[in-house]
Amino acid sequence: MKKSKIGTTAPMAGLPQGSETLGNIGPAPSGLNLANHFLIAMPSMEDPIFGGAVVYVCEHNEKGVLGVVINKPTDMTMEVLFDRIDLKVAEGLRSHVVDEPIMFGGPVQDDRGFVLHSPSGRYSSSLNVTSEVAFTTSIDVLEAVASGAGPKRMLVSIGYAGWSPGQLEEELSRNGWLTVGADAHVLFDLPIEERYNAAIKLLGIDPMMLATEAGHA
Repeated sequence: MKKSKIGTTAPMAGLPQGSETLGNIGPAPSGLNLANHFLIAMPSMEDPIFGGAVVYVCEHNEKGVLGVVINKPTDMTMEVLFDRIDLKVAEGLRSHVVDEPIMFGGPVQDDRGFVLHSPSGRYSSSLNVTSEVAFTTSIDVLEAVASGAGPKRMLVSIGYAGWSPGQLEEELSRNGWLTVGADAHVLFDLPIEERYNAAIKLLGIDPMMLATEAGHA
């Protein structure tokens, strides 16, 4: 798996086109909108980055698609991230917070951090995808977490997954991905190693049957 390139300053940054565009772009030309969906890589996908991946789609519009891989941990923890961006951790901060692994969210801007979390507080560059999931690109959300006042549920990634206009639609037409409406429980609560099979089960498919069919394709 591709390792994070995060530097000692670990900047939290917005999107390439500017964080002010979050949620303010027109619909995709195809009319398809997969925001708040999981993209599930087909077992036959051999891409070293996306093979075996589940991607949570945050935005799908005329600029393309932005998502975060939710099941590929890096070797970095939240504690290491806090240290690298010089954030003092509050006394008694829950051990499962500081020990939580950082995800490899995708190959785009993989030296920068992005946060999926339950909506709470007001952050300078943030998009509420649904009533259960927000996407924040500014460091203030991590400052809140370090102080003990952050979101109750969250997933922090280094990098994100991006597709140019029409690119994901083309990959879908070649059966590279399965799509299903996202479940916040799978996103935030399940152990990382269970998320792929759980996402497939949302389709009503037995993951073992899918793997068998792909093997005989």
